[in-house]
Amino acid sequence: MSLDLKNIIKPYPSPIITGRGIDLDFPMLAGCLALLGLGLVMITSASSEVAAVQSGNTLYHMIRHLIYLVIGLGACIVTMMIPIATWQRLGWLMLLGAFGLLVMVIVPGIGREVNGSMRWIGFGAFNVQPSEIAKVFVVIYLAGYLVRRQKEVRESWMGFFKPFIVLLPMAGLLLMEPDFGATVVMMGAAAAMLFLGGVGLFRFALMVGLAVAAVTILVQAQPYRMARLITFTDPWSDQFGSGYQLTQALIAFGRGEWLGVGLGNSVQKQFYLPEAHTDFVFSVLAEELGVVGSLATVGLFVFVCVRAMYIGLWAEKAKQFFAAYVAYGLAFLWIGQFLINIGVNVGLLPTKGLTLPFLSYGGSSLVICCACLGLLLRIEWESRTHLGSEEMEFSESDFAEEPTHGR
Repeated sequence: MSLDLKNIIKPYPSPIITGRGIDLDFPMLAGCLALLGLGLVMITSASSEVAAVQSGNTLYHMIRHLIYLVIGLGACIVTMMIPIATWQRLGWLMLLGAFGLLVMVIVPGIGREVNGSMRWIGFGAFNVQPSEIAKVFVVIYLAGYLVRRQKEVRESWMGFFKPFIVLLPMAGLLLMEPDFGATVVMMGAAAAMLFLGGVGLFRFALMVGLAVAAVTILVQAQPYRMARLITFTDPWSDQFGSGYQLTQALIAFGRGEWLGVGLGNSVQKQFYLPEAHTDFVFSVLAEELGVVGSLATVGLFVFVCVRAMYIGLWAEKAKQFFAAYVAYGLAFLWIGQFLINIGVNVGLLPTKGLTLPFLSYGGSSLVICCACLGLLLRIEWESRTHLGSEEMEFSESDFAEEPTHGR
């Protein structure tokens, strides 16, 4: 029996390996690359003063961010190579992996404490934030559940409550770190996915009511959360205490005016605004690029998030429901983080440490965002080429002719 080595080593078809070359959703790719490029520029500017004092090299954070960016783009390419059916089959394993990581991070000696929170697992000079991975794995698991139990979810209370048997323990692990922001984003994305999966309006309203009650209890349970909630309504009442970050962020917005003070000319990044290159990078952007630059950045985020929702809609129209729910879930993760981060920066929400997707300094967040981009590009390609079925056998002949691209 002879072996055909050419067939054995032939790469699996993907958006970057087709008979026509690269076949991607270029509007989505261009929007995300623009955000990544802007993020690299703003991290370089916002972190220069801190890096110079802490390491003696003004480009220290920029170099690290660039390394994470390269890793992230590699993760994006790898993700695009994996069929959506594979993600669906591995949903349970990913969920178990997410639980394992969240348990590890709160174990003394394994988890690394930074600013009073155990959110990272250290690997030498680099930290991994399991909550970023867990959020995506929850989306993938829940998408599979909505496909398997579609009728049950739409018609019975048990189908509605079963996901929370998994979600609530995971939320509990996140709160033990503590990571209140990640908990809100994950549960919000899960609720939105359940609604799009067909949960009745009454049950959805009940879920929203219970969620609001839970958030209220959690806020009151910790004094520092209550202090943040009270302070953000009038940060100037304690501008050198609990309201310090927000007042400095608002000063940055005020200094920026319409066109900004110029790239690299921020004053607030010079040790006035804490976490200027992470949680509050948007404030530095507003100071240096002004209202015009801020609105352009918001416009980019809106475009990327809406495009992700449309990718889900296209997959749903192609009857690839698992892919559709994954796309919706990833879009809601981005929307949640975007709204919370911007809301905190402009004083509409209490101060909460949550990165801005694609833009903030933070290796785990950046790499996971790039991987999610690859997943969305794969979903769009499979729905457009109608080759997203788990039973479909792929061959290069499937991609020989140029399809009509109506997007």
